[in-house]
Amino acid sequence: MDQRISFVTLAVADLAASRAFYCDGLGWTPALEVPDDVVMIEVGEHLVLSLWVRSAFEAEVGPLATGPGVAPFALAHNVATPAEVDAVLDTARAAGADPVSGATERPWGGYTGYFADPDGHRWEVAWNPGPIGQRVLP
Repeated sequence: MDQRISFVTLAVADLAASRAFYCDGLGWTPALEVPDDVVMIEVGEHLVLSLWVRSAFEAEVGPLATGPGVAPFALAHNVATPAEVDAVLDTARAAGADPVSGATERPWGGYTGYFADPDGHRWEVAWNPGPIGQRVLP
């Protein structure tokens, strides 16, 4: 198996709200839309973010765990400067994101903050000055 990820799929409760957040609010462009089913957005070279109606997702993959708390993963958007972290967080807030935490300097030397999309999926916005952080920048 090749060492890569092709799709990140998020089960969403309200596709219209998620589309509005990601496309209208964050300014991303859909690559494929199937009304009342899925919106797919190219988010990188060979990488697609798929926003899939929760009931259809569950029908294919099986029952979803529910309960209080945050899903046990986070998506990350890395940028080249700390100022860009603040700018992206501002854009997310303007799009209606729940600001989970403002940006702060981290003990490992970076600067990050978090926001949540309409379904509560956490996004980290990060400036990582280390070699791995620089590798993921366009």
